[in-house]
Amino acid sequence: MNEKRPAVTTYVVSKLDAGKRLQDFLSQKLSISKRVAKNLMDDRRIWVNRRCIWMAHHELHQGDTVEVPNQSVAATTQTKKEPVKLRVLIEDDFYLAIDKPAGLLSVGDGSAEELLRTQTGNSVLQAVHRLDRDTTGCMLFAKTRVACEEAIAIWKTRRVTKLYQAIVWGSMDKGQSTIDQELDGDRAVSHLTRQAISKDATFLKIRIETGRTHQIRRHLASIRHPVLGDRDHGVKYARDPRLLTIPRQMLHACEIEMPHPMMLGKTLKAHSPLPADFRRCLKLFDMGK
Repeated sequence: MNEKRPAVTTYVVSKLDAGKRLQDFLSQKLSISKRVAKNLMDDRRIWVNRRCIWMAHHELHQGDTVEVPNQSVAATTQTKKEPVKLRVLIEDDFYLAIDKPAGLLSVGDGSAEELLRTQTGNSVLQAVHRLDRDTTGCMLFAKTRVACEEAIAIWKTRRVTKLYQAIVWGSMDKGQSTIDQELDGDRAVSHLTRQAISKDATFLKIRIETGRTHQIRRHLASIRHPVLGDRDHGVKYARDPRLLTIPRQMLHACEIEMPHPMMLGKTLKAHSPLPADFRRCLKLFDMGK
């Protein structure tokens, strides 16, 4: 097992800093604005005494340890970034699927949908479905309004195969299992297949029959195997220092397949390989090469 301590910036609160708000402390120590400091907390990047803290007004005490992953610190100091060019996985006359990167909303200002409209020159292009901001992988778009309506109609049925990969906390005993548990009053079903296992984590492939909000993340948290890096439903106390360095939730939409909505007898299928940060996390938990 790799015992090397992950790269984090650690501060011990001094007597002079005791009583300060966490937001003010971060702004001073990291030489960043209070707004950027608040963004770090909103993104669940800050740990105080190994607990994830996101309240700006959290009061610090002498001897507290404040830890920030170095990757997060570097991100706050980056200057203007190059425009994101989205990788197209498949494309025909009616649809295209992209490999959505982490940190990008599906729709709205600055979203994958907006960027793709600019990239393709198609101002009416629409997202058929959504992925969480920090979930990577296959995302399907329609080139016309009619194509979008037809695809959404099929998406609401069980004729769409939606496969995900996830790294979760803890070793899962069963090679295959199903979670059939209501979410917000609606039935939700997730089928789990174990891909690899280590002492502290498990690599899963997941097929979902339904598409409830945060379904996979909530289902896995409910069985005490939360997705690593999940800031909302995941581990709130980092007993293992490796948890501090995971940049985002380790959830990847690896494949979608469905009957082609506009071409009878044809199939739409897209596959996305594991992104680099996912592979690094597998290696960190002794499940990668």
